[in-house]
Amino acid sequence: MSKASASQSPAALASLTLGALGVVYGDIGTSPLYALKEVFHGGHVAVTPDNILGVLSLIFWTMTIIVSLKYVLLILRADNNGEGGLIAMLALATTAVREKPALRRVLMTVGLFGTAIFYGDGVITPAISVLSAVEGLEVAAPELHAFVIPLTLVVLAALFSVQRLGTGGIGRAFGPITLVWFIALVALGLPHIIDNPAVLVALNPAYAVGFFVHQPLVAFIGLGAVVLCVTGGEALYADMGHFGRRPIRIAWYAFVMPALVINYFGQGAMLLRDPEAIKNPFYNMAPGWAQLPLVFLATAATVIASQALISAAFSVTKQAIQLGILPRMAIKHTSVRDTGQIYVPFVNWGLFVFIVLAVALFKTSSNLATAYGIAVTLDMTITTVMTFFVIRYGWKYPLALCLAATGFFFIIDITFFLSNMLKLVAGGWFPLLIGTGMFTLMATWRQGRQLVSDRLRSEALDLKSFLDALFISPPTRVPGTAVFLTADLGLAPNAMLHNLKHNKVLHEHNLFVTVKHHEVPWIGFDKRIQMESLGHDCWSVVLHFGFKNDPDVPEALKLLEDRGIPLPEMDTSYFLSRDIVIPTFGKGMSMWREKLFASMHRNASAAADFLNLPSNRIVELGAKVEI
Repeated sequence: MSKASASQSPAALASLTLGALGVVYGDIGTSPLYALKEVFHGGHVAVTPDNILGVLSLIFWTMTIIVSLKYVLLILRADNNGEGGLIAMLALATTAVREKPALRRVLMTVGLFGTAIFYGDGVITPAISVLSAVEGLEVAAPELHAFVIPLTLVVLAALFSVQRLGTGGIGRAFGPITLVWFIALVALGLPHIIDNPAVLVALNPAYAVGFFVHQPLVAFIGLGAVVLCVTGGEALYADMGHFGRRPIRIAWYAFVMPALVINYFGQGAMLLRDPEAIKNPFYNMAPGWAQLPLVFLATAATVIASQALISAAFSVTKQAIQLGILPRMAIKHTSVRDTGQIYVPFVNWGLFVFIVLAVALFKTSSNLATAYGIAVTLDMTITTVMTFFVIRYGWKYPLALCLAATGFFFIIDITFFLSNMLKLVAGGWFPLLIGTGMFTLMATWRQGRQLVSDRLRSEALDLKSFLDALFISPPTRVPGTAVFLTADLGLAPNAMLHNLKHNKVLHEHNLFVTVKHHEVPWIGFDKRIQMESLGHDCWSVVLHFGFKNDPDVPEALKLLEDRGIPLPEMDTSYFLSRDIVIPTFGKGMSMWREKLFASMHRNASAAADFLNLPSNRIVELGAKVEI
């Protein structure tokens, strides 16, 4: 059922809304475990009634402005054929300014950095979420303190170990468990609000403004922890393709935001009566008999939140590979029905290693909170900047309206970012280091591919001219069909030249196939293929894929059988050129980057696997390329 039709069916809409609760809101739904506590934890903000009300007001209006207004109302409108996320936004923005090549290059670089920073966020979020849940053991039974880190690592190890099995079965349980979690948030907070309803005055923005007016420096420092209340806000946009706008909006306004507000204000109401409860206000809200069951529920909720982020990392990696900003990696499909369910082993275990490192290095959720914020606020700022170019140049809205719509959010985002920069030395360097490393890899891969392409193009022969010259004195023709994969349309592929040189034969039918990935998520079968006859039973073929399509070349080529081109399964061979990159001193990149690119190129997953070519009918011919 399509999302359009699903939105017309109440049952399907309810199902999608429930699914969105688990996948989209698992992360932000677990932020009450640590957000309010961390504002006061560093000692910069005293636990006084005025400060408690000021911080609560800041939390409420941060969620309102960043999530309710920016993401739910504005950003969700910027869909790329129904898909969201920073890569989809990057594609929209760069397409909107395609007539301005210099600006397009700048946006591509900024978007690449935002995508790279996502991986830094992807390390901190599961670590802080699961660790903060397990820390509830210390409240229920202080003698279990020594088991917190080992249990956290066990939970994380189990989570990453089951990724290879697929998330289909687990995913069906996500929504109901998360719904129970949000009900628990309300059940914990509501009694305290009823007991002390005066806390509701913090809904008035005057308390947030007053906090800044009376204690500007303290409030500015506090913003670095307040931002924890919108962890996972990017998931709203990133998961739009799975659920559609309407279920995500319904889930936020009907379930998520009310539950979060009630829980945060319940914590605040309790702190107004008992400031000592700040040690762990979330668990201290619960009666003693409920604390241990709450630890298990919180752990389940944080595992779900982490699962959603891991799945997003797989999806982002696949899209980045399709767009040519990361090398090919082994991608395994874990569902025969849902193409979005994938498993990327390298990313899975890479994330796990860095998450274990984060837990071992920072040891507590409070310490991890110092590492959190820079990455996510930077991503939020980049998303706002990209949105401006989409609505100004893509949607052609008036400049004043575009500046007003995005300028307000940009000021908010940059304020949060600058506040979090105060935590750079204390731990903010960690996700930035990961993000910078990923950006270096992405930029090196992208530039290296361009250097290889330029070098091959400079030495290549024009395909039509070459075939015309070849058939003046044609080589021996052998039965069957040869498919030559070539990156550059219209140029003679090295694999064919080597085949003619060494084997001195040409197949009866020859296809010169170029695979093109576009900056749109999906391209249908009706636009998948275009072909041109080159004569002599040779054809030039271009296959078009979106960045969320699976590039299955044999499946796409079956569309040619109706056009009279024979592709017998056992008589079709696929020829690829496997280039060996040789770094050299010259005009390319610096030597260390060229060596890095050569290593990435050498270790990239085989093109045959990426293009889903049958392993028993592949012929690879090598060539050295100096860059």
